[in-house]
Amino acid sequence: MTSTTKKRAAAVAVGAVGAGLVARRALTSDQVRFARMGGSSIAAPDAAGWVTDFLNAAYYAKPAGQRDPEDLRLAFAIVTTRWQRGGRRLHAHDVLAFHRAFGRRRFNAAERGTLDRAQLLAGGAKLFGDWFAAAWADDARRGWGVVFETEAEKAAYVPEKRLELAKLGELTPAAKPQAEQVWHTYDPVAVPDADAIVDVLTRPERWPDYGTAIGRFTPLRSGGLAGQTFEIEVAAQPAEKTPVYTRGYVTITRLVTHADPEPLAAYMAELNEGMARIGRDEPQPLPDGATPLVGFDLTTHAGHFMGAGNNRLLLYVQDGQAYVRAAGTWDDMPWHLDQAYRLAGADAQAAFWGEGDPQESMLHQLALKTGPR
Repeated sequence: MTSTTKKRAAAVAVGAVGAGLVARRALTSDQVRFARMGGSSIAAPDAAGWVTDFLNAAYYAKPAGQRDPEDLRLAFAIVTTRWQRGGRRLHAHDVLAFHRAFGRRRFNAAERGTLDRAQLLAGGAKLFGDWFAAAWADDARRGWGVVFETEAEKAAYVPEKRLELAKLGELTPAAKPQAEQVWHTYDPVAVPDADAIVDVLTRPERWPDYGTAIGRFTPLRSGGLAGQTFEIEVAAQPAEKTPVYTRGYVTITRLVTHADPEPLAAYMAELNEGMARIGRDEPQPLPDGATPLVGFDLTTHAGHFMGAGNNRLLLYVQDGQAYVRAAGTWDDMPWHLDQAYRLAGADAQAAFWGEGDPQESMLHQLALKTGPR
């Protein structure tokens, strides 16, 4: 990562090592939950080292010009597929199978210690079977961050198995007096095809396909977008080649689409009015003259690295061009989160929601992967 990216991500690193910070003060239940959010729900703490090393080899350890988020998504899919096929959390001993599949390829790489896409696919075939590479390329056999051998296997998948590992806390929408809330609108990102974006957004099993260098959403429930819960895995790189992962959970608590024009119009009017009243010189989320298509709230759960709040995602068309845009509302943060956010969290958040490097932005990845090929 560039030095700017490292600065942006440093806040998340603080979150990942939050146990050391909160130990200096009397612990509250929120602080304990936050400190336990390091890593992924599907990997036990004793697996953190080798999982991080594997993801590092796929992306973070490469020279900047050779990094591709698609390689990182593939590496995540390999790890997640190993969990799904094994039916249990990953542990330290799983590194043996990964070493047999990827070790020799990794250390024979031209860029020592890294894995290119061909090596990742070849290792995946050795780990799972010759079907893996073709299945990875097939939307009908890929979902929830997992690669399936057959469409029938995908249809039988129960995402709630991962939800059980999450030990989900209560919903924590912004609840402080409005004077103590932050309302912020991010820059819109142009997308080439509104229909394609609607299709993607309303099929949450595809959201891992748009993960970025600093974050990814994995759905944890069966069904569509309404009421869906996501595990958000966020990566920081506080020092060269050392990504650190933490996670949080959000649930879609409100969803409106162009299929119901009146609720959609009311949702957008409420959001614009609130932003004008509470935001500090913020642009209105839905511009004048724009036609809204989709809007929804992502509400945090206890332990989220941003504290209590709602993020909103909007899709609209203006002057014939489709845009996707985020707008957030959250309480002033408690001290253990505020320290991280003051350091660099605002920049990392802005990058993920479209105001930075496209490799770090989910909205830019949506635009890139749904555009002309």
